[in-house]
Amino acid sequence: MYHVAFRFLKNTFEAEEAMHEGFINAFAKLHQFTGDVTFGAWLKRIVINKSLDMIKAKKATIIPLNEEVIGKVDEDTEDWDVGDEVTVEHVKKTIAELPEKYRYPLMLFLIEGYDHQEISEILNITEVASRTMVHRGKKKLQAQLKKESYGTGS
Repeated sequence: MYHVAFRFLKNTFEAEEAMHEGFINAFAKLHQFTGDVTFGAWLKRIVINKSLDMIKAKKATIIPLNEEVIGKVDEDTEDWDVGDEVTVEHVKKTIAELPEKYRYPLMLFLIEGYDHQEISEILNITEVASRTMVHRGKKKLQAQLKKESYGTGS
């Protein structure tokens, strides 16, 4: 859980704080655990929410969006791959360097495995905004990896 919080907060103390607060919150709300998902997934979501709450407390807005220009994105049209020489750690590092408005949705989607409905609930954005931010984040990630000669495809 610490690593999940650290990916968002980039600070050891804050990640530990988010993890501890998440555990306390989970213990206090244990009666609300329904078993629809695994306990680990439920706890991970609480820690992610605590991490995002800490970011929001430091900053008024995590993801500034102009809803008027956001359109639905078809993710199935993407045709790219990364070379065998790229490591997961390098991809995570590259994602961490993206602007926040792309970084958080992309981390939740690619690394944590959340779908767009869950991302929209966690980040308090629309599903369309989630799809758009993930799509644009993937494009930026692709461009950076290609720049470093790791990407293939169009």
